[in-house]
Amino acid sequence: MSSEDIITVQGLSKCYQIYDSPKDRLLQMFYRSRKKLYRDFWALNDVSFTLKKGETVGIIGRNGSGKSTLLQMICGTLNPTDGQVKVGGKIAALLELGAGFNPEFTGHENVFMAASLYGLTNEQIRDRYESILAFAEIGEHIDQPVKTYSSGMYVRLAFAVIAHVDADILVVDEALAVGDAVFTQKCMRFIRKFKENGTLLFVSHDTSSVINLCDKAIWLHQGKMITSGKAKDIAEKYLQYTLQEVYGAEAKLESLKAAPMSEEAQQAAAENHNEASALESAINYNTQYGIEDNLSEANGWKTGGGEINSVTFADIKTGNTRHIYKGGEAVKLTVEATVHQDFDAPIIGFLVKDRLGQVLFGENTLPFTTVNPVPVMAGDKIKAEYKFTLPMLPNGEYAMMVSLANGDINNHVQHHLLHDALIINVSSSEVRWGLVGIKFDEVKMEIK
Repeated sequence: MSSEDIITVQGLSKCYQIYDSPKDRLLQMFYRSRKKLYRDFWALNDVSFTLKKGETVGIIGRNGSGKSTLLQMICGTLNPTDGQVKVGGKIAALLELGAGFNPEFTGHENVFMAASLYGLTNEQIRDRYESILAFAEIGEHIDQPVKTYSSGMYVRLAFAVIAHVDADILVVDEALAVGDAVFTQKCMRFIRKFKENGTLLFVSHDTSSVINLCDKAIWLHQGKMITSGKAKDIAEKYLQYTLQEVYGAEAKLESLKAAPMSEEAQQAAAENHNEASALESAINYNTQYGIEDNLSEANGWKTGGGEINSVTFADIKTGNTRHIYKGGEAVKLTVEATVHQDFDAPIIGFLVKDRLGQVLFGENTLPFTTVNPVPVMAGDKIKAEYKFTLPMLPNGEYAMMVSLANGDINNHVQHHLLHDALIINVSSSEVRWGLVGIKFDEVKMEIK
């Protein structure tokens, strides 16, 4: 374990003995190894990885994949059957509800007990007690037994404690899913602040949260580590897998890999860049959008039932499909596709996401096709158009996901999905705050 490594997991496995009846468990004590009355269940099987100081890692996978088992062994609350875990710092963990608190104790008593288990002295706990109460916001319930708490109150108090124990490693296992929106936002602010100096292990079924919070991700399935890597890449692979599980034999999703950029595409990109430079020198835009066609390099999946052919932007006022926009213009997005099999209810949609995977805005054709069905035959070409006002986005890079599906809002199959069909680069000197900004006509301050 190097000085930069804070968690090292080597060949970690956990096996449980599953008995068909309590009687077999009793008889096994007499048979010992002469006869086996149980079957082995490997909750975790030969998992290895290393986390460096300051890394933020998300763990994703279906229920029963071994996520909680892995975290419990890292935290030391569960012994492995095989392998080892080395931890080079203090861990604070928010695992399943009920872990760490005595239900018969009051909230006040549990604060002192839990904080002392993390190594704080009574004096340190007393110094931080009011801050813990302010963070938890459970009021007079602090003097009631925690067995009377709702799940949300329990999480509030548990998170308030781990936020005040000076941990090097923070482990959060889905517990925030039961909190209300205001408290969840408070926890997220603390987690983002903690990330500046600490190491975070985060388990969630919400891939957007994983992309938002984590640099890397680990995908577990049936106790084994399928893969690991950049959070965005792993989340996209996991999304494809979960959709394939939903579709079953109805549709087979084939992964798409980005094709290498041709010389013509490289030349076009260079011309677009030159056009942007020329416009910038000619017109002093305070906000500038650079929209690039990335269709040939976008990754995603397809079933073979249909494919997206083009995605284009145009200025409604001029009709030009230019690449540079200020924001605030009336624009038209056009998505063209070809279907290779009969679709009774085709859907074309798009989402614009920031670099953390957060969805900023999007739409699909369901509002139109629900009222005006458009069934198509194999070989038909279809076109979707969206007219809207281009929002004012803060500085950064954004990506547009585009998809072709068939079905309705509750039951559909995505036959072609491209994660980064368009790349939108925004350079702004005015719009700075929030996920989506607005253009202010005037900002002033005066002495009244």
